[in-house]
Amino acid sequence: MSKQNQPKLNIFALGGVGEIGKNMYVVEYDQDIIVIDAGLKFPEEDMLGIDIVIPDITYLVENKDRVRAIIITHGHEDHIGGLPYVLKHLNVPIYATKLTLGIIEEKLKEANLLNQTKRILIHSNSRLKFGSFRVSFYSTNHSIPDAVGVCLDTPEGLIVHTGDFKFDYTPINDELADLGKMAEMGAKGVLALLSDSTNAERPGYTRSEKEVGRTISEHFRKANGRIIVATFASNIHRIQNVFDAALEYGRKIAIVGRSMANVVRIAMDLGYLHGAPDLIIEPDQINKLDAEKICILSTGSQGEPMSALTKMARSTHRQVEILPGDTVIFAATPIPGNEKLVSRTIDQLFKAGAHVIYGDENVHVSGHGSQEELKLMLNLMKPKFFIPIHGEYRMLRQHGKLAEATGVNPENILLIDNGDVVEISQGQARIGAKIPAGNVLIDGLGVGDVGNIVLRDRKLLSQDGILVVVVTLSKQNGTIISGPDIISRGFVYVRESEELVDEAIKLVTSTLSRCMSENNSEWSTLKTSVREELGRFLYDQTRRRPMILPIIMEA
Repeated sequence: MSKQNQPKLNIFALGGVGEIGKNMYVVEYDQDIIVIDAGLKFPEEDMLGIDIVIPDITYLVENKDRVRAIIITHGHEDHIGGLPYVLKHLNVPIYATKLTLGIIEEKLKEANLLNQTKRILIHSNSRLKFGSFRVSFYSTNHSIPDAVGVCLDTPEGLIVHTGDFKFDYTPINDELADLGKMAEMGAKGVLALLSDSTNAERPGYTRSEKEVGRTISEHFRKANGRIIVATFASNIHRIQNVFDAALEYGRKIAIVGRSMANVVRIAMDLGYLHGAPDLIIEPDQINKLDAEKICILSTGSQGEPMSALTKMARSTHRQVEILPGDTVIFAATPIPGNEKLVSRTIDQLFKAGAHVIYGDENVHVSGHGSQEELKLMLNLMKPKFFIPIHGEYRMLRQHGKLAEATGVNPENILLIDNGDVVEISQGQARIGAKIPAGNVLIDGLGVGDVGNIVLRDRKLLSQDGILVVVVTLSKQNGTIISGPDIISRGFVYVRESEELVDEAIKLVTSTLSRCMSENNSEWSTLKTSVREELGRFLYDQTRRRPMILPIIMEA
């Protein structure tokens, strides 16, 4: 094959760069495409009414005959949450480790996709071949067990995707990151490294999860009443710390919250969580035991309105009510954007008489490596090209500076946006064409049917409300038979604004009469005229711009 016709190695992100969450990365060579992760992210403040956000997979759907596999690095929502939506359009095999696959299967069961999805179990020593790609894995430390990094051996060279990682030298499950394998890859020669940038702005090292275990145990020792621990359902290591403390101080654990109950059940069934057989009790047994014998493990560490802890704080939970003397431990830090929700929940817990432990770094550590660990990864891998991923732009930029400090050529550090294609050919890399990449918004059962125009309308409605003008015209002579009637929602209360409404009715009547006298009887023209005239009038009178919806009927 001539050099001109030789295929290029393409690397791009469909989600996960310039943002936190929605991770999805693609490596493409000739007729083969490998996808790494398929996550979701939670909506931003201006995405009114949106439940979750997933990547735009238009390119993958258009090339679905070439997609060989979706490889999952670990079982967090920002890496697996998009699968039930993606697999409806892209029915390809899923490759994941034991715990990750267990969590995925629960999701697929709920989406009625389990039987039609091929699922292949892998482990850190698995080796796979897909066309031009040979794929291997290595163990990493994260806040959930069974996390792996991915190495793709391509005709151009080794591509390494770190997944989410930190270096924990005293891990809860005693499973260390495989530094030996990483060093071997570096010695062989890594063409391009895609590395987690979440904590690229944080100096030093990320502390060990075992330190959190000691702090949680100390809080258990001091507490007299019930203990309620709120954490992420998928943070298995944190949950193991709670199990250990409960066992040490003779407390039974009641699990409250559907996602928490599901993950704990899966992790215990697969052997990733360890506790005495009688450690866990049903929530309806909570009131049958003495307060000092109870620990409640709950969702709601982010103040989510429908979570178990938030319902307890508002006294709307069916089974658990906060009692004076309860100790509530927030064993997680707020995700950026959730601070207000968390603060509101904490206030309500204090009002109910609870002792709340929050903002204490000793009851939470990150699952992501800080600057010294990111530099260690770079030094182990010694990549020729470096692509920082998994982070907002400032994090990617900072990670690029760390790479430069470890000796990576600044010209070989590629900061990309979602959709930017890194083309590598004969040892040279450049950012080439751009492919479709953006947000697909999920609202209820609707997938992608809410776009920018609908969001703009929702924003407008939330700010200034809506005014509906209903009028019936005569088909014969175009005169007004009934109306105009005005209905207001979120703009003004009609009964208290009669003068304004009367003036608006007169204006609509005169506008319609003028248009029809000028033989402008097209409905679109009539509606536009009413909208413009009424919009100007209402803004002059109220300095508000409600959405105006003229409804014109003929009789």
